[in-house]
Amino acid sequence: MKMNSSFCNSVLVILLLVSSFEPQPLCGADPTDGFTPVPLTDDNLKLQRPYNVPLQDRYSYENGVRTLWVYSNDKPFKPDSLTKPRTEVRIAGHDYSSGVWQFEGYAVVPKGTTGVAIAQILGAAEGATTLQLRIYNGDLKYYGSTLVASNLYDKWFRVNIIHDVNGGKVRVFIDGVEKYVGKDKGKATMYFKCGVYTQDGSSNYMESRWKGIKLFKKLFDRTCDEPRA
Repeated sequence: MKMNSSFCNSVLVILLLVSSFEPQPLCGADPTDGFTPVPLTDDNLKLQRPYNVPLQDRYSYENGVRTLWVYSNDKPFKPDSLTKPRTEVRIAGHDYSSGVWQFEGYAVVPKGTTGVAIAQILGAAEGATTLQLRIYNGDLKYYGSTLVASNLYDKWFRVNIIHDVNGGKVRVFIDGVEKYVGKDKGKATMYFKCGVYTQDGSSNYMESRWKGIKLFKKLFDRTCDEPRA
């Protein structure tokens, strides 16, 4: 059976067009896709703890794991502070007021710790913080309201926090899955923290452990479909 030459030519054109399209990687397969790592040294990981106790009484570092703990009746981190007790790692040397930044770390919270912020973005046009992730009875919440993830006691989980300053948006991923998207609180000079920072209704003893703390920055715009479930 003879084929019409114009039909054959059309098929050939279609095949050529299809072959010219290269497969594109899935955008957002991982929260860090499209971001560039920002090198961190020990100088960038500043420790804050109650001002009147030695560091080793509230912090340990062993086999890559940072353990931070505090008591509800501890002093603040400096004598003139009116804030509640904390033992935290403060990402220093990379404060930001524009761009798209990301914090990553692996955390575990022992059962019994409650009423405590384990990760924060400090700085905001409205209020003191842009974000707090708090543990209440094993559940992770945005401040004290929106549930982010549940049943997290005594197991490692991956935390990724993305702050798009110009877009005014904060996104939280747990174990690579987007769990929260919301507006930020306006532009300011900001930075990331993790550890334990006492909140209302806290337990007497609070602890979190962290490993694999990293910082990323997006060096160019790349639009992805969002949000992801």
